[in-house]
Amino acid sequence: MNTRERYPSDLTDKQWEQLYPLLPHKRTPEAKMREYVNGILYVLRTGCSWQMLPHDFPPFQTVKTYFYKLQRNGSWQRIHDALYPQVRQHEGREAEPSLLIIDSQSVKTAEKGGLVATTGARK
Repeated sequence: MNTRERYPSDLTDKQWEQLYPLLPHKRTPEAKMREYVNGILYVLRTGCSWQMLPHDFPPFQTVKTYFYKLQRNGSWQRIHDALYPQVRQHEGREAEPSLLIIDSQSVKTAEKGGLVATTGARK
């Protein structure tokens, strides 16, 4: 079990129970995996660099490697896809959005050539 003091960014037990089944379970013990995820959440929540991760987390190199591993194998997308509808429902909304808005101005700018088209020729 965790022996360090809890940070506000740490997952609760209930949150961990929902997240754990969505993570790849190869050789990493559950307790270590939870600390890696808590370290990732700390960096994402505070905006600090990996090197600034407090010393009571696992080494920042390990936490950073685990973050990128989960990104490469698609775990973050699977987690998002699984939890997004739950978050919407918790907020009293439909699980899936029913409206899509496209900003036509962005398309027009892109069609003109972006920055080059909006800045005049220099003499």
